[in-house]
Amino acid sequence: MAWFQARFTTQQPSAESLSDLLMELGAASVTFEDAEDQPLLEPPPGATPLWDQVVVVGLFDDALDRTLIQQQILQQIPQDAAATLTLAPLEEQDWVRAWMDDFHPMQFGERLWIVPSWSDPVDSDGVNILLDPGLAFGTGTHPTTALCLQWLDAPPPQGKRVIDYGCGSGILAIAAAKLGATQVDGVDLDPQALIATQDNAEKNQITTINSFLPDKFPKAAKADLLLANILAGPLEELAPMLSNHVISGGAIVLSGILSDQAEAVSHAYSHWFEMEPATLQEEWVRLSGVKR
Repeated sequence: MAWFQARFTTQQPSAESLSDLLMELGAASVTFEDAEDQPLLEPPPGATPLWDQVVVVGLFDDALDRTLIQQQILQQIPQDAAATLTLAPLEEQDWVRAWMDDFHPMQFGERLWIVPSWSDPVDSDGVNILLDPGLAFGTGTHPTTALCLQWLDAPPPQGKRVIDYGCGSGILAIAAAKLGATQVDGVDLDPQALIATQDNAEKNQITTINSFLPDKFPKAAKADLLLANILAGPLEELAPMLSNHVISGGAIVLSGILSDQAEAVSHAYSHWFEMEPATLQEEWVRLSGVKR
């Protein structure tokens, strides 16, 4: 099926209403892109954050009258947005194949590999985690996940109980189980994340992972190791609760933290843990500590 795209740049307050306009004109979908490489950090709960300058992209069936749609868009969008409007055919390609080609086996530490479910392991003697990136969140490509995977591999959590708080795709929980953890609890606010975790665990023949929504997770649960790859704000807010889940002498690993946030997060956990120096990858850091 052939498609064309209508693209224009607008101010953030207009983006949602102009998205609705494109849908009314017959767009199959509308997406937003950042026009100025502006980071979005820690939106409040329930918020849908957008950049100050937003590229609005509408995808249309090529069978529709492109000239008519262009005229209708120009009549109804602000003048500054109209000046940026372009309509262009979208090159046909095998989207699934292109997506698969972009995801390759990745090594973390000495033994740990993340391997696409359709790919053969690079190192048959390594610890290979089969993962389907179609489940979207947590493939190891982001520095925050990579930092946690590197920590898990050296040394591995052999014989330990592990909590993965904010488990997403389950990548860290599965890595912990594959590296010898005897029991792993995955916790996430999103029910879809818990489904993804169990689906990926099944692909890897892992049966030692339990999944919980936060309000269903036992308050008395204790672990030798707690991993939390979320965001700095929630990490600070949850410090007392997360600390309570770690046994004396146990470890905590925190990620999802920008370098300029590390000091505040480290301080929040220093009441319970001997915190170690931050490990930096790009602009992200990993914090870890041992419970007193």
